[in-house]
Amino acid sequence: MAAPLDVTLRADDVFKLWLNGQLVAEQPESERYPGVQSRFRLDLVAGENQLLLKIVNHQGAKTFAFNATPAGTHFPAPDIAALLSLPEPLPGASADRLRTWYRRQHDDGFRTLFNDLARWREEEAAIQAAIPTTLIAKERSEPRDTFLLLRGEYDHPGDKVAHAVPAILPPFPADVPTNRLGLAEWLLRPDHPLTARVTVNRLWQQFFGVGLVKTTEDFGVQGEPPSHPALLDWLATEFVRSGWDVKHLARLIVTSATYRQSSRVTPELFQRDPENRLLARGPRFRVDAEVLRDSALLVSGLLVEQPGGPSVKPYEPPGLWEAVSFNNSQKYVPDKGPAQYRRGLYTFWKRQSPPPNLLLFDAPTREYCVVKRPRTNTPLQALALLNDPQFVEASRALAVRLLTEGGERNGERLVYGFRLVTGRKPDREELEILREILRAHRAEYRGNREAAKAWLSVGDFPLPAGLDPVEVAAWTAVANLLLNLDEAVTKG
Repeated sequence: MAAPLDVTLRADDVFKLWLNGQLVAEQPESERYPGVQSRFRLDLVAGENQLLLKIVNHQGAKTFAFNATPAGTHFPAPDIAALLSLPEPLPGASADRLRTWYRRQHDDGFRTLFNDLARWREEEAAIQAAIPTTLIAKERSEPRDTFLLLRGEYDHPGDKVAHAVPAILPPFPADVPTNRLGLAEWLLRPDHPLTARVTVNRLWQQFFGVGLVKTTEDFGVQGEPPSHPALLDWLATEFVRSGWDVKHLARLIVTSATYRQSSRVTPELFQRDPENRLLARGPRFRVDAEVLRDSALLVSGLLVEQPGGPSVKPYEPPGLWEAVSFNNSQKYVPDKGPAQYRRGLYTFWKRQSPPPNLLLFDAPTREYCVVKRPRTNTPLQALALLNDPQFVEASRALAVRLLTEGGERNGERLVYGFRLVTGRKPDREELEILREILRAHRAEYRGNREAAKAWLSVGDFPLPAGLDPVEVAAWTAVANLLLNLDEAVTKG
């Protein structure tokens, strides 16, 4: 005979459920909260019924749960059947439980409310479980005794030692506790010789490529002496005087006459001072990996400058995660929409497989702290700037920007694009080279529209309506050239 069936179903990703060939339930997107179950009632017909459940898991180890319980008074659960066999009147809790069961069986509105309540509770539990936690440190009420180990052997303790700081540095303040809080206050004392100087030196390295103390990671006796000790001292005291204001210090450096010098160098000066330790010219070096990508996105108009939020997954060659994951179970799925154009700071970082685009331009692997990055110049970097989907897509977006914002004439658009990328206007010879490149690519794509279509299909940035694909493809090639200029990837 016909009977209702209560079904509880959960899958990590997507599922569809058919009853007798009819689609009765589906989850078209991956579950938002893990562990939340779908609850619904199916109406079985008299005779044979067929249930077909299809579950698709995208990647990794996945789970699903399925439970079907006959509904109605003819099929009470064992615990309900036990309550029905008891003599009346039933105790309050038992009566409430029996009443709830009856309403769920025969009152559609109550059953819907009950299922909603169960789902909300599961969502709340999932949200609570997703909140990250961290360990905290707490001082012991009685500090543990610490001893000097003779010859470093743990079972040969020597003299007892107490909390203290190196004698060569300022003494520990008498009015602060000898714990982590006191250590922090000691580090930030105005007369502390290291904290402000180390911080200032790292910021100087960020702008000039090399610190006033070249060995940024080592201020000890094995480090290199500062090239301008008086300047380092003054910047450190100014940093402390400003209330440890990093923005003030950065503004002070970039508006200085030293920083605003031209980076041009004569052969004689280069021979005398190849590393610019004398600060006789402005800094010149390739920008960091994250800045390189962010700059291309910025001039193209794609960059999403919203601060904060979760990590994002920009384009990456397929197969890298599978190669380092157990049983090839993990797959890298690039994000869509605005998440694709967040700053490099927010790029998802997998320890076994860091983003190759950033590693290629000397970003560290993050396996340990790196104070100073190396800078290399390889043919593979040039290939990435020319062919990586992130840069090709940025070139197309820049081309659209030139066609829509750069003016009506080719010359105006070329000057506008050159100035966006390099910060200056092109000279006559540079402008003529760009004109010739534009003419050549126009002719190429007019004769091969399939090549233009393939060129414009890289990335998700859509081609605005009303623009000629051949024209956009030609301008994309010019924009790609601009983004590959030395002035586009070099600071100075």
